[in-house]
Amino acid sequence: MKSNVYLKQPSRYRTRSTPVLPWLLPVVIAAGAAVLLSGCAVSVPKGVEPVTNFDVKKYAGTWYELARIDHRFERGLINVSAQYSLNADGTVKVLNRGYNPEKKEWKQAEGKARFLGDPQTASLKVSFFGPFYGGYNVVYLSNDYKTALVVGNSLDYFWLLSREKQIPEREMKALLERAARLGVNLDDVIEVAQQ
Repeated sequence: MKSNVYLKQPSRYRTRSTPVLPWLLPVVIAAGAAVLLSGCAVSVPKGVEPVTNFDVKKYAGTWYELARIDHRFERGLINVSAQYSLNADGTVKVLNRGYNPEKKEWKQAEGKARFLGDPQTASLKVSFFGPFYGGYNVVYLSNDYKTALVVGNSLDYFWLLSREKQIPEREMKALLERAARLGVNLDDVIEVAQQ
C-alpha cells in the first residue's frame, strides 16, 4: 500500500515524503508578518518637524476637532473631542468621543499614547487596539496651547484641534494655510461641526 503523505504519522516513522509544510508554514507567516509590520513603523512624515519644547502637562485636557481628513473610524462624526491625561507610568491616556447624528449615538474610543523619544518633542505613537500603533505628531502648537495641528504617520492623517469649539474664521484660515504649507492636501480636509 502506498503511503499517503497527508496522513499524520508518528515522528519516528516519518519518511522523506512527509511534507515540510506543517512546520514551515508558521515560520513563513511569522517572517511575512515581520516584514509587513516593519513597513508600518510609527514615524514622522518626511519634511515635517514635530513641535519641540513640548509640555505634555500643558497639552493635557480637552481638545475639540475643528477640521480633519476623514477616515472610516471617524466618518460621519460631529462634536468630536479628545481628552488627554497623564498616567503614572509616563504614558498618556487618550479618550476620543464623537456623535453620529444618523444613528443618534455617541462613539467613544480609549487609547494610550507613548512618546517616540524625548518627551519634549511632540511625537508619539497611540494605540486603540492592543499592539497596533499609529503616529501622533503635533506639528504646530500655539504658544498659549489653544490651537494645534496634528498629523499621523503620513500627511493623509490630519487634525486641526482647538481648546474652544469655535475659533474666528481668519484664525481657522491661517491654520489651514499653515497645514497646506506643511503638505496637507486641503481638498481632503473637512470641517467638523461643533455644537
